[in-house]
Amino acid sequence: MKKRLLTVAITFAFPLFVFAATYDDLINSAKMGDTRDVAEIVKKGASIDTTDIDGNTLLMLAARDGHAELVDFLIKQRAKLNARNTVGDTALRLAAFRGHLKVVELLVAGGATLNAPGWSPLAYAAFNGHLEIARLLVKSGADINSASENGTTPLIAACRGGHLEVVKLLLANKADLNRSLESGETALDIALKNKNTDIGDLLVKAGGKSGRTVSIEVR
Repeated sequence: MKKRLLTVAITFAFPLFVFAATYDDLINSAKMGDTRDVAEIVKKGASIDTTDIDGNTLLMLAARDGHAELVDFLIKQRAKLNARNTVGDTALRLAAFRGHLKVVELLVAGGATLNAPGWSPLAYAAFNGHLEIARLLVKSGADINSASENGTTPLIAACRGGHLEVVKLLLANKADLNRSLESGETALDIALKNKNTDIGDLLVKAGGKSGRTVSIEVR
């Protein structure tokens, strides 16, 4: 009787072992950008929207690490473009943050959402100074003044990082100079706080003002 129970237990456990091995292979292949292996595992029945323990889909993993060929494959297989991981990031946000222009181009062309609550892909690109990605997102219809939960706009994000060319791009597309954070600080305040005085000068000339009660002198 014990032998029979052991046999039954092994019979049920074996498919679980196989599933775990397949899952690990799929996640690792996505991280490595191995399109062929991902395609083979999906063909055997794995979900195109499989996620890792942090909620990152295969598309997010590929987008995050700049694997354009795999991203293209997953888009064509109708992977969920706007799925969010546990911290709320999408594939487009991750690609914009990391500076993967080709991946951003594929996602935008595939119909990924440009504007959603929270930090936008444009704000992520602006924060890290990815000018060409920011230019593409603006041209594609990204909301210039989209703000995060604490009020961070793409302009404020660019000012914090000291990315002058991105600031110029945003101003040329009529970014709101005087939108403020929850703290009341504007783009000008953030630029000067981070010692980005060249950006501060540019903002003042464009009509930017401080949100603080104490006046700020700009050379």
